[in-house]
Amino acid sequence: MPQLTTFRLYLLGVALLFAGYVTLEYNRPKPLDWRPTYANKDKIPFGTYVLFDQLPRLLGTDSVETVRLPVYSQLTGIKLDDTAPQYGARQLVEETVVETDSTAAEAQAADSTAATDAPDSTATAAAETDTTATAEADSTASSDEDDEDDEAEYAEDDEEEEANEPIPLKAGQANYLFVNQEFDLSRLDARALLQFVARGNDVFIAAKDFGSGRGVLRDSLGFRTRELALTSSKDYKGIFSIDSADLRFTNPALARAGIRLPGTSVEQHFAVDSGRAGRTLATDAKGRAVFIRLDYGRGHVYLCTAPAAFANYYVLRPRTAAFAAAALAYLPARRTWWDEYQKQGPEGEQSLLRVVFAHAALQWAYYLCLFGGLLFVLVAARRRQRIIPTLKPLPNTTLLFTRTVASLYRQGSNHALIAEKKVALFLDYLRTHFQENAPDFADAEFRQRLSQKSGLSQSRVDELLRLVNFARTAPQMTDQQLLQLSKALGDFRREAGR
Repeated sequence: MPQLTTFRLYLLGVALLFAGYVTLEYNRPKPLDWRPTYANKDKIPFGTYVLFDQLPRLLGTDSVETVRLPVYSQLTGIKLDDTAPQYGARQLVEETVVETDSTAAEAQAADSTAATDAPDSTATAAAETDTTATAEADSTASSDEDDEDDEAEYAEDDEEEEANEPIPLKAGQANYLFVNQEFDLSRLDARALLQFVARGNDVFIAAKDFGSGRGVLRDSLGFRTRELALTSSKDYKGIFSIDSADLRFTNPALARAGIRLPGTSVEQHFAVDSGRAGRTLATDAKGRAVFIRLDYGRGHVYLCTAPAAFANYYVLRPRTAAFAAAALAYLPARRTWWDEYQKQGPEGEQSLLRVVFAHAALQWAYYLCLFGGLLFVLVAARRRQRIIPTLKPLPNTTLLFTRTVASLYRQGSNHALIAEKKVALFLDYLRTHFQENAPDFADAEFRQRLSQKSGLSQSRVDELLRLVNFARTAPQMTDQQLLQLSKALGDFRREAGR
């Protein structure tokens, strides 16, 4: 057993510490993920796995589908790559015409100015030059304002044409649900969603942030969002904390379906434009609307700024689960689409390199980097590797050794030792092939038995045994006698056939 030196003891201690650390890390409970993903596949506190699982019971329908497409593609069945709006091309042509006209007008004005410029004196020329510069500046400013007005008019005309242009929606009635941290739609998606609502469908949107500024959805529905001023107070430990947000329904029948959320979970409230058809369904403690219904065409749009109320953490608690159930009870029992496109992206490849593989240029760049890295590793490893010497195989010198030993025997001119070894090999051959352990060459029965076993005649066996006996007893042997003995032994082995 090897002795445990100081270095080995240190090495053993480090190995034990590393093994203990790995074991503790493996068995340590994973930290809870508090990220507000609101994805239907997440079972974390702020996921929506429980709500999505209970949607068929809450809505009274078994037709609940997950949507992983943009709103426009889901409502029309057309991929965004297949659509090519023509209004952009028309706007580009009109802008080109305007620029051409303005350039021609400026050139004409410059020619007229040059034709009328004929100074009679130095003072008159200077005055005319100043007047011309002032006129050109005024005309340039007025032309810029006219261009801006024309561009604004063209933009408004384009927006009106886009809004009035019908979108080929798929037939059928359905509910469209969005539960997101942030909600934002493109112009094309917003137009498709509004036309979908106008045909008698319902849209439910719960988001913490609806963005700021104007938009197609805001202008068409007539609502604005206002930021809530978060208030804080001291708790029983004297530490300042943000006050909770108490949400309650305006319907007296749903008075028990209120919910209390952390103050940071509700940061916006709604302000509906005057003259808009709608209703406030839930407010906070100060009466500010956090859940409203807006009528658009034959359908309705439900907006809520408290998506946390629909998360797993609050849906699983009996005291707070009623809010989500009461809010979704406003939707009719029919086919329902649950949007996951804004949270999980399109369905399909979800690897970290999906953006790279989505573009041919990035894809080829990625493959080129891989090939270059592999080539560098191979070339660098080959250049830096120590040269391995070529080891020649050891030669087989058995035959050379045998010849050397034979030459030593031949130098003594006495072959008795070689004859003795051949006789010993012959006796071993008789013992292993004919089972003759202690043969007596003078015994007639042995010679007759050997003749029968070998298949040779009695005379040849007697001659062979005579030569063997001579080699055993002779003090010296010549070259001729050794060759005769070797030939007789070889013929016997060959003819015996064993």
